[in-house]
Amino acid sequence: MMKRYVYILILIIASNVLFSQKTQTVITKIAFGSCGDQSKPQPILNLVTKYSPDIFLYLGDNIYADTKDMDELKAKYDMLGAKPEFKKLKASTKILATWDDHDFGWNDVGRHYPFKEKSKELFMNFFEEDSASIRRQHEGIYNSYAYGPRGKRVQIILLDTRTFRDNLRPYAGELKNDSRYFYELDYAPEISKDSTLLGAAQWKWLEEQLNMPADIRIIGSSTQFGVEFNGYESWANFPNEQKKMLDMIDKTQAGGVIFLSGDVHYSEMSRIKRDGTYPIYDFTSSGITSTWHFATPNKNRIEGPVMDNHFGLMTINWNPGQTTIKMECIDVHNNQRFEYNIPLNSIQPGLE
Repeated sequence: MMKRYVYILILIIASNVLFSQKTQTVITKIAFGSCGDQSKPQPILNLVTKYSPDIFLYLGDNIYADTKDMDELKAKYDMLGAKPEFKKLKASTKILATWDDHDFGWNDVGRHYPFKEKSKELFMNFFEEDSASIRRQHEGIYNSYAYGPRGKRVQIILLDTRTFRDNLRPYAGELKNDSRYFYELDYAPEISKDSTLLGAAQWKWLEEQLNMPADIRIIGSSTQFGVEFNGYESWANFPNEQKKMLDMIDKTQAGGVIFLSGDVHYSEMSRIKRDGTYPIYDFTSSGITSTWHFATPNKNRIEGPVMDNHFGLMTINWNPGQTTIKMECIDVHNNQRFEYNIPLNSIQPGLE
């Protein structure tokens, strides 16, 4: 009995040490991207490994499944997993991931997708989520991670914008006289206060996360947060939910918030200016293999658009007294397409 007690005690101490090592690791470089077709070459991933990031964030559409056949969904994950460039990334870099519609199951689908539980299981297994992970114990795949000591703590919050999202409101010609829209719109803003994007449980969890101590908070959202309404999928389709997010950031006095997003098949950086407090930045990186032939109107755009295959790179310079976050878009030819620097002290509560 005594030997068993000592063995259990050793395990507890060891697990605490490992946890401490993980949380004390100072993060300086995070790469991120989305929208990778598993049937196509992905040279972007080889380029990512050359930059030696601490973490790579998959922001959704990690594969293009678009199916209700779970064997087909698994086969497409297996196709990505067999790629030499993915294996190389996995061997060298910590990978964290959330999903969007095409890997969740079907184009633009939300909570009514009938196979979301099985899809979640395949997602968890592919990204090797531990069997005891809390992520496996609640509905959806939202989760958060914290790295570094106080003063250099990076919190990564990965949202689930699919499992709980209500149906999108179809466009019915409401903006047909607006000359900005030179293309056919798919959706209109849902103004009902009962409609949700994240769902009650995820909102409750998110408020708890924003109350936790952190110096930089990265919120990964598969769809764009910082863009103006454009008739395609984004948070602007749920303006009440978008406002709720901004209000929650203010209520919790959460500083250092930066959104990372995907979905649209190009890269841009958006900024939401706010009265009485700091602006919210949203860096969209959506081009591991996918591209699009035009960028939608976006009055909040401050960098881009970049229409070629690319990935995003965040470099944190933990300089005493003046920490700076450098945001870069790197294209498939290893060209820097834009750079934007954010002083950490410029994204703190109360700043105007």
